Amino acid sequence: MNAALDKAARAILRGNDRGGYTIPTAGLYPFQWNWDSAFAAWGFATFDIDRAWRELETLCAAQWSDGMIPHIVFWRPDPAYFLGPEAWASGTEPATSGISQPPVAAILARRIWAADPAAGRGRIAALYPRLVAWHRWWHLHRCASGVAAVTHPWESGRDNCPDWDVGLGAVDASRIAPYARRDTEEVDPETRPPKADYDRYMAILEFGRDCGWDQDEIIRNGPFLMADPAITFILIRAHRDLAAIGRALGHDVTEIEGWAAALTAGLPYLWHPGLHCHAARDLRSGAFAGALGSGAFLAWLAGAATPEAEARLIRAWDGVRYGIPSADPAAPGFERRRYWRGPVWPVVNALVAIGLTDAGRHALADRLRRETAALIRACGFNEYFDPIDGAPCGGRNFTWTAAVWLAWAGRDEGETG
Repeated sequence: MNAALDKAARAILRGNDRGGYTIPTAGLYPFQWNWDSAFAAWGFATFDIDRAWRELETLCAAQWSDGMIPHIVFWRPDPAYFLGPEAWASGTEPATSGISQPPVAAILARRIWAADPAAGRGRIAALYPRLVAWHRWWHLHRCASGVAAVTHPWESGRDNCPDWDVGLGAVDASRIAPYARRDTEEVDPETRPPKADYDRYMAILEFGRDCGWDQDEIIRNGPFLMADPAITFILIRAHRDLAAIGRALGHDVTEIEGWAAALTAGLPYLWHPGLHCHAARDLRSGAFAGALGSGAFLAWLAGAATPEAEARLIRAWDGVRYGIPSADPAAPGFERRRYWRGPVWPVVNALVAIGLTDAGRHALADRLRRETAALIRACGFNEYFDPIDGAPCGGRNFTWTAAVWLAWAGRDEGETG
C-alpha cells in the first residue's frame, strides 16, 4: 500500500511542478504559494534533493527589498484566477501579492539539509541571508506587540478560522469593488468561506493596495490587525531552526536567538484563561477570539505547551477521528467541512507532530502520524478533510498533502523526515 501511495504522491509533485516552483493544485491555485512551496520542498527532498532546494530558491527569488517573502508569486499569467497580479498591484518583479504567509521555510529547510548535509551546504548557505531578512521583516513589521500579528486572515494561512471572527466583525466592506469568485466554481461552495467573509477579505486587500503596501500605514490604520498564536509559535520554532542553521554555517546568531526569546516572553499576552489555551487577540480592541482554533495546537511546535494547555488540546483532538481539527468540535460554530472552521489539514498535523516528537511525546506523535496516514490511505491526497468521517474536501491531487505523505505520514513508525 505504501509503495503505491509513494508513487502516487511523487506523481502529484511532478504533475504540479511548473519548472522551479510547484503549484498547490491545478485550477484552484495556479501560482506559487509560500508555505505550500516549503512543504513541497520537504516532499521533493525524499526523492529529488536538487529539486527540493530549487523550490526554496525560486520562492526566495521573489523576496521584496524590505525582506518580505510574499504569499503568492505570479510567475505566469492565468486569467482564470480572479485575484491575480492586477488585484494586488504590488509593483514588484515578479508580480506578487502584498502580504506574507506562515514562515515555515526555515523549519523545513533545516530538515531538508539534514537529509543530505554535504550536498545541501552550499544551497542553504546561499538561502540563509534571505531567510534572515524575512525573519527580520516579521520582527520589524509584525511583532511590535511582543507576539506575531497578521494584517489579513490570508497572511495566517488559516483564512476563515474562528480566530478571526472578532477582528473581521469590525471590517467595513460596504465600499468594495465588485468581484466574481472562481474558487466556488472549482469546489463545493459549502467547503469554502462564505461571501460575507470574502467581502471583508477584499476590503482589507483594497486598503493595502490603495496605500501602496506601506507597512507602517497598514499597522497604524489598516482594518484588520490580530495577534496570531499560530504564527507566533511557528516563528519561535523557525527562529530556533534558523539559528541552528546559522551556527552550523559559522554565523553569529545572537540577533535571531533574541527574536525567539522575545516572542516566548510575549506568550502570556495570548493566554486565554477561559479556554485554557493560547488564542488569537484583536490588537485594536484587545478582545480575544472566543474559540479554540488549530493555531493553539502549534504550542507543541514551539515547545510552549503547558500541562493545562496540553490537556485542553488533547480533549479537542479526542473529539474527532483524524488528527487536529481546525476548530473545537465541541464549540457551537464547528463546521466539519468548511475550510478552517473544523476540517483536518495534514500539514498542520505534520507541524504538530514535529513539536510532539521534539518534546519526547512519542506516543502522541505516533498517534497523529497513524491517524493522518489512515486518512490519506482511505481518502486520497485532498487539500483538507472532514475530521470525523474523512470525506475529502477542497482541491484534489494536492501538493502539500502528497509532500506530507512522503516526508512524514507514510513513513514507518520511528522514522523521521
